[in-house]
Amino acid sequence: MCGIAGILTLDPDDRVDILRLRRMRDSIAHRGPDGAGLFLDGPVGLAHRRLAIVDVAGGQQPMSNEDGTIQIVFNGEIYNHRDLRPGLEDLGHFYRTRSDTETIVHAYEEHGDRTPEHLHGMFAFAIWDSSLETLMLSRDRLGIKPLYYMITDHELLFGSEIKAILAALPSAPALDQSQLPEFLANGFVSGSSTLFTGIKRLLPGHTLTWSRKEGFRTRQYWRVATKTTAVAHTFADAAEELREQLFAAVRRHLMSDVPLGVFLSGGIDSTALSALASRLVPDRLKTFAVGFGDKDANELEYARQAAAWIGTEHRDVVLSPQEFFSALPRLIWHEDEPIAFPSSVPLNAVSQLASDHVKVVLTGEGADELFLGYNRYRVTHWNMNLGRAYWSVVPGAVRPAVRQLLSLLPSRASRIVNRTFLACEPGLRHVYLDNFAVVGADRQRGLLKNPALLANDPYAGALDDLQSGDGDLLNRMSRHDLRTYLHELLMKQDQMSMAASIESRVPFLDDTLVDSVAAMPSDLKLRGWQTKALLREAIRDLVPPAILSRKKMGFPVPVGRWLANQFRPMVDEFVTGARARQRGLFHMPAVQQMVAEHFSGTARHGDRLWLLINLEIWQRIFTDGETTDHLMDRSLLAAKAA
Repeated sequence: MCGIAGILTLDPDDRVDILRLRRMRDSIAHRGPDGAGLFLDGPVGLAHRRLAIVDVAGGQQPMSNEDGTIQIVFNGEIYNHRDLRPGLEDLGHFYRTRSDTETIVHAYEEHGDRTPEHLHGMFAFAIWDSSLETLMLSRDRLGIKPLYYMITDHELLFGSEIKAILAALPSAPALDQSQLPEFLANGFVSGSSTLFTGIKRLLPGHTLTWSRKEGFRTRQYWRVATKTTAVAHTFADAAEELREQLFAAVRRHLMSDVPLGVFLSGGIDSTALSALASRLVPDRLKTFAVGFGDKDANELEYARQAAAWIGTEHRDVVLSPQEFFSALPRLIWHEDEPIAFPSSVPLNAVSQLASDHVKVVLTGEGADELFLGYNRYRVTHWNMNLGRAYWSVVPGAVRPAVRQLLSLLPSRASRIVNRTFLACEPGLRHVYLDNFAVVGADRQRGLLKNPALLANDPYAGALDDLQSGDGDLLNRMSRHDLRTYLHELLMKQDQMSMAASIESRVPFLDDTLVDSVAAMPSDLKLRGWQTKALLREAIRDLVPPAILSRKKMGFPVPVGRWLANQFRPMVDEFVTGARARQRGLFHMPAVQQMVAEHFSGTARHGDRLWLLINLEIWQRIFTDGETTDHLMDRSLLAAKAA
């Protein structure tokens, strides 16, 4: 795990400014405390920060081929590099190190821009081929490792984090307001865009290549399986086959020359991962967990129970609300964009804990998307099935009256019923996307101040994706989340762990495993009302029964309750405060009504207030240029005194 950055000037007579390149590299020093390197060749500059995991002594970067005509900077791990090496040596390539980086270099000499298709692992890299005057950027299949870029009329800038690009710019970046509708709906921006004007992310499974002869071109070299393959054997046989695949995936992800551990939340995914890993490592496995003092937001007892069952060397940390909010500005700086998920904050806390003991951790990201673990999958599945009969019988003119009657139910019952087909119009836009949006399209119309933004359909891309490809609705929802929602989770995982200078790995997103599970029929994953059915069966004897059958918590963070009580000053400062009002992004009467409803308990707007708080703090840091050190002082002091 490392950090990369670089500059390509489009004018062959220009030269890269070494001081500018060094600023880019050192802005991401937290990603690589073990070493730093630079390479300059006229119009090209490559920069690297190193966290030494494989071939600790010999893996310095930038790294070249035998004659120096090819240079690489690389972030990630190539799990099949030892398998590829003998074949490359047989072709005449000479290795000077044991590192996986050198395998990419020699593979490029053989395969050119098709190199990523031969690599299995997590990666983001840049290769400069001086003989062809070609620069290639590439990203792994699922987007586990980040890579951002910016193209101007005279240069290409790229980096592992957006802040590396910002370090090369002459002025503060601007908010791209056109992305606000999608940000409000989902909590993040999917696709290649970011909230920064002009800064893009290289999409998972893509390469971006520039050559003097052809200019820029992008290529998608991989996509999630879009066809469903029939399973010829029984459910039990499929579970046994999956178990073998899980062991193989975890074994590949244990490749390391440094200490390794697992983040153990006490849920099914992380417990299964810990149990699998413990059977494959020679020493006692180290596990780490984090929780809050609030009983309803604390999974530590489950994590401790799982650790005792498996026999790991376990450590955990309890995070206070004050610690949570005081860390927020620093972590927004690390994520580069507003934090979509409050769980980013405790993730960083457990990463800090783990960094005192290991340099690599395994985590359970990807299992929910692959095995249909989210509640929204089964709710949407049943709503669509039951709704067909309801919508065919109840005329469209009558349905608004039904919804009006439902609103008269007690608040808890109303919240539940309003998720059902009785409160939705037909179609995925209403039953799935708007039903589970943070700020739905109707509410956005009253919230966004710029009328031009209302023409930006926040669901357009998602609808196209959900309606494409083969397979039933459940598998299409899974594929869509693997391309979008999971991407944001992976960026959270990467940036929060790298803020603590440790590497995180995701065995459930092993290429081979993803290809296999994505093509399975959905009824192996969701059976009746049970999520992750096949996974549960595959690891049944590895996980304590209480954890195997427990209700999914999804690492709850009680932000809504905190904001309605002792941390109201957070809302006063960052949502309805003078500076937020002056930005002119939102209709303040609509914002103030939302705040009043949340404070009074007549409605729950915790997720929406979280987005607005993050957006304001993000603007203060990145567009206003404030430091993170004292940004929270006023609101935190008020909260402590409340």
